[in-house]
Amino acid sequence: MSEAVLLRPEAAEPAPPRRRRAPPWAWVSLVAAAAIAAPVLAVLAAAAAPPATAWRHIAGTFLPEMLANSFLLALLVGLMTASAGAVSAWLVTAFEFRGRAALEVALLLPLAMPAYVCGYAYVWLLDVAGPVQTVLRDLTGLRWGEYWFPEIRSLPGAAVMLAMVLYPYVYMLCRAAFLQQSVCLIEASRTLGHGLPRTFLHVALPLARPALAGGVALALMETLADFGTVQHFAVRTLTTGIYEAWFGLGDRGAASQLAACLMGLVALLLLLERLSRGDRRYHPTTTRHPPMHPVPLRGAKAALAVLACAMPVLLGFGIPAGTLLWLAAETGDPLAPPRFMPFALNSLVLAALTAALAVPLAALLAWAQRLHPSPLRAAANRVAALGYAVPGSVIAVGTLAPAGLFDNALDSWMRARFGISTGLLLSGGIAALVFAYLVRFLAVAMSAVESGLARIKPSLAAAARVLGRTPGEAVREVELPLARGALLTAAVLVFVDTMKELPATLIVRPFDFDTLAVRVYSLAADERLAEASTAALLIVAVGLLPVAALTRAMRRG
Repeated sequence: MSEAVLLRPEAAEPAPPRRRRAPPWAWVSLVAAAAIAAPVLAVLAAAAAPPATAWRHIAGTFLPEMLANSFLLALLVGLMTASAGAVSAWLVTAFEFRGRAALEVALLLPLAMPAYVCGYAYVWLLDVAGPVQTVLRDLTGLRWGEYWFPEIRSLPGAAVMLAMVLYPYVYMLCRAAFLQQSVCLIEASRTLGHGLPRTFLHVALPLARPALAGGVALALMETLADFGTVQHFAVRTLTTGIYEAWFGLGDRGAASQLAACLMGLVALLLLLERLSRGDRRYHPTTTRHPPMHPVPLRGAKAALAVLACAMPVLLGFGIPAGTLLWLAAETGDPLAPPRFMPFALNSLVLAALTAALAVPLAALLAWAQRLHPSPLRAAANRVAALGYAVPGSVIAVGTLAPAGLFDNALDSWMRARFGISTGLLLSGGIAALVFAYLVRFLAVAMSAVESGLARIKPSLAAAARVLGRTPGEAVREVELPLARGALLTAAVLVFVDTMKELPATLIVRPFDFDTLAVRVYSLAADERLAEASTAALLIVAVGLLPVAALTRAMRRG
């Protein structure tokens, strides 16, 4: 008998899933990345031009001093912020002492104090004619020059001012890193005979190195971008050189070449940190983290811990804020409220307009990558977020150069074609200023929005799709309400950063258009520090908004 063979039909191979084509709005990230990168590319293009007389003069006289001062300032601020931020974060995480809960929140307060405002307050207090040296001379009977007193207007003085208001970046990231570390490693170190100080140096701090490096990098970028503090403290840096080349010498090419040097210094600092890290990786060996039980402190140890945590708060916020309140009550701005209010109104309008544009743009970029992920779109989003790493003075130079070319080309064409002069449409109005703010602070909005989206489970949108909703409807009805808190946080952060921004405002602002930051700088430049206290206090009051948001987030966490 022949063997019967049962033939089974071959299963048809499933067709590969068709990749959903991204809608046109999802490609806006590429356009946004190109627009955000335009100022930086404009600076690099202008810096590649043949050097003019002004640049040769700067390179042969002041450039070595600017480079050395910028590097030393960054080095000092990095060391001080790393020490103050990491130590205070470890103390409030690993120990229990009276006042610990209040200090956890208070350590964030210096974020509300702009560095240049803090510097102005300390110069008024500690300068030769200030109250501290005046009382010292009255008590001792000595005259100026017969006693030693630290010079506040110096490079170390500027470094201390910057470090006192920038250490919270390191504190926030290191505290989060210490809380996420496995307590088993800490207990194993203590079982082997190491005390908590040695455990901090050899176990906890090395594991928190990425957070420490991230916080220090943020502080260094803010340091290299600072203008008001170093200018008032008579420290010549690359940022002050850009301003002097633009307005003092009237040479945009020299300003662009100095801006390129500043970008190179930022890149060098980030590269040195990456090279020092090497191939080492820092991650826990388990995903189960028992909660850390703080060690109670009593007596002198508790007092030292309170002092170590309270001193940064007192120096970075308490003394400057108290000084400003005293000056505002005693002297204040001499302008009547109707003449002073335009400064506040200009600041509020610019900050609100920037936040209103930055948050939707950041949300659009984040959701485009979430719904239609691609390596190209991810790279474009990262390029769009590079603005925060570029100082405001560099962005200002890069914004005005192409805006001026566009205005001149349009004016020439309109004159030749219709006999009409259009004037300065972009560089003569607030459009260029708002664009510079967007380039500078879009990364802040994107960071807040992306962190909020990361906490939303993709299954929620998938469930909405199963119930018949389109991707757009799922975002609008499900994810957008859940991300409302992140969007609000992004708006607050951009609003406050715009209120405090000084270098970009000074360079790009239209003629006779002053903000609170410009008002503070103008009065401080004339040594009218007491009169600058009113505008400075308003900026600090607005700066308390993100501190309140961070405090609420920390308590929820």
